[in-house]
Amino acid sequence: MDSARSASPETPQRSALDRALAQPWFLAAWCTLAAFGTYACMYGFRKPFTAGAFSALYGGAALKVWLISAQVLGYTLSKLVGIRLIAEMTRARRLRVLLALIAGAELAWLLLALAPAEIGPLFLFQNGLCLGLVFGLVLGFVEGRRMTELFVAGLCASFILADGFTKSVGAWLLQIGIEEAWMPVSAGALFAPPLLLGAWMLSRIPAPTMRDVAERHERVPLSRPERWSLLRRHGLGLCGIFAAYLAITILRSVRADYAPELWRALGVAAPPSIFTRSEFLIALAVLGVSASLVLIRDHRRALAAALGLSATALALGLGAAAALAARPGGSFEWMVLLGFGLYTPYVLVHTSIFERWIALTRERANVGFLMYVADTLGYAGYAAMMIASGWLRSSDDFLGFFVALAASMLGAALLGVLLSTQLVVRSGSALAALSPR
Repeated sequence: MDSARSASPETPQRSALDRALAQPWFLAAWCTLAAFGTYACMYGFRKPFTAGAFSALYGGAALKVWLISAQVLGYTLSKLVGIRLIAEMTRARRLRVLLALIAGAELAWLLLALAPAEIGPLFLFQNGLCLGLVFGLVLGFVEGRRMTELFVAGLCASFILADGFTKSVGAWLLQIGIEEAWMPVSAGALFAPPLLLGAWMLSRIPAPTMRDVAERHERVPLSRPERWSLLRRHGLGLCGIFAAYLAITILRSVRADYAPELWRALGVAAPPSIFTRSEFLIALAVLGVSASLVLIRDHRRALAAALGLSATALALGLGAAAALAARPGGSFEWMVLLGFGLYTPYVLVHTSIFERWIALTRERANVGFLMYVADTLGYAGYAAMMIASGWLRSSDDFLGFFVALAASMLGAALLGVLLSTQLVVRSGSALAALSPR
């Protein structure tokens, strides 16, 4: 039996891949590509429908408003559930859970196409409920490593670029004659094969090495008492990050979900390619900023740099919002700068702020738990705004509303980042307490 197994043609191939993954340069490329590809393709199951009009009126609002609201509610509930599920998720279960969730999201699109339009929001709720857990599952494969910033920068660049690209795909499917109701499930079918490849690549990533653990601290599942204890001990600094993330999530979500309406309000022609072009430029700039922090080995300096870059980007975003309000021309460029201003701190929370804080303080924690607390607050805020406000139900002065929203949310986020400097101040005390006397 043993000799037959050793002669199997599969064994050398598996061993060759494992040997290649032991090389740092190959592992870096593999992890970045796997994280980027998997999460980018997830957006193919989430965002293409926003390229459609879905203009039928129900209860005084367009169907698109109800669909987006239902998806956001499902996504928010998923993030709340994920605070526990992702914090406690073991490595062995990640791939199975990931594939089951993607299948559930695609089933929701199929049901949307087959069922009467008025019950479509129920299926969008299912779609959001499934997809809200995907980020934490992918993150779990790559966090806690010496090059985590690089890997997670690729992961985050995926949701910036894929947000625009998948809308372009949705718009293209409509242009070639796919019915609006069938466009989302068709887009999901297109993205399924590369997503499966990316998921398989994630499953082949080895566990962090001893050197990774020594430099970035071991990431472990957290029990409920441990989660509450962590939040109580570091409430002030973490609340600043959570507040900033809440404001940025609201603005990012409006900008993403109503991109066609926003470009029309700016008087800019919006062919399918514009969504990809604008987000590609943002993703490239944000990827460069966030990945560069991997070069800073000292965790306290890296954390301070991440917070400083976040504050600078938010200030640039405020300037871009003021320019859009004044309408001096160059709307495309100002929209790109605004996107850079809001996405830079959003991505740095994912790539560096929580990651370096855990590595610095040596807290028993994992990034997935902290991200799902932040995401729950962010999407709950967006869902509450969607439900309580009537502004999206009218096209009157959409640009004026968006500019005012951008100014207020970017300003609030900047205050939150300044408050979060407590993470750096307190981390010095925590580190001193850990040092031998």
